[in-house]
Amino acid sequence: MTLIDRVSGSVVGSLITGIPYIDIDGTPVHIVDDEDARGIIADAASHLSTRPLAVVSINLDHVHHFGLSQLRARHLDAEPVSPELEWLNLIDGAPIAAHVRRISGVPCPKLSGSDLIGPVLDDAADARLSVGVIGGMPEVTDALQRRLDVDWPQLRFAGHWTPSREELASPVESMRIAAEMRRAGVDVVLVCLGKPRQEQWIARYGAATGAGALLAFGAVVDFLAGRVSRAPSWISDAGMEWAWRLMLEPKRLARRYLIEGPPAYLAVRRSAA
Repeated sequence: MTLIDRVSGSVVGSLITGIPYIDIDGTPVHIVDDEDARGIIADAASHLSTRPLAVVSINLDHVHHFGLSQLRARHLDAEPVSPELEWLNLIDGAPIAAHVRRISGVPCPKLSGSDLIGPVLDDAADARLSVGVIGGMPEVTDALQRRLDVDWPQLRFAGHWTPSREELASPVESMRIAAEMRRAGVDVVLVCLGKPRQEQWIARYGAATGAGALLAFGAVVDFLAGRVSRAPSWISDAGMEWAWRLMLEPKRLARRYLIEGPPAYLAVRRSAA
C-alpha cells in the first residue's frame, strides 16, 4: 500500500514521517520501493502535504558534493536544509544500493530519476496536473514539449526555463523564475541543473515556486527531449550506467566518475548504520 492510499485525499503534515532510512556520510537515504516513491511524489504533486516535497537522487556524485566527510576534506561547511521543504532521498546508483542492502539486509531497488520520470508523469497526467522544467539548453524546448504532448497529452506543460549560470547565481533572477512558475500554476518542477546546483536551487527557491513536488533529476530533461540516450537495460541492471554515460560525454563526466567518484565510494563504505 502506498501513501496515496493511506492519506485518502486529506492534507497531512508530512509525507515521509516514519519512513526508515540509512545514514550515508551524513545524508539520510530513505528505504522505499518504486511504488511507495511514486505514491509519495503523487501525493506531494497534488498538494496533499503542508510542505512541498524535494526529491533527491543519492549517488556517489551526491556524496562528493554533500557528504560530511567530503565537505570537511575540502574545508567546506554543509548548507542548511530548508525547513520549508520535506526531503525524500532516493537510492540512485549501484554503490548506494549495495551499501543500503549490506547495512539493512533489505534488497532495495535503485530509483534513478530517469527510471521514475515516466511513472511520475503518468500519475501527474492522470491527475490533470502541470509540470515545469528548469535546466537544459533552450534548443531542446520544442523537442521536450513534443514528447510531453505525445506521451502525456493530459499533462499541462507550464514552461521550460533555461537560465544561465549567472542567472542561477543571482537571487533576484532565481526569485523571478520561481515567481513565474507560481503564476503558471506549476504542480511539479523538474529541476535539471546538475549537482550541486539543483539541490541548492530547490533549497533556496523551491517553496517560492508554489509547486507540490520538486524533482532534482539532473539529465532527465535531455532524456525526455531525446538529446541523450539512456543506457540499455542490461547495462543499467549491471550497475554500469555510469560507464555508458562516460562513453557518451567523456569531457563532461570524466572528472565526476574517475576523480571525484573513488573518494566518495570510500566515504560510503565507511558509513555506519
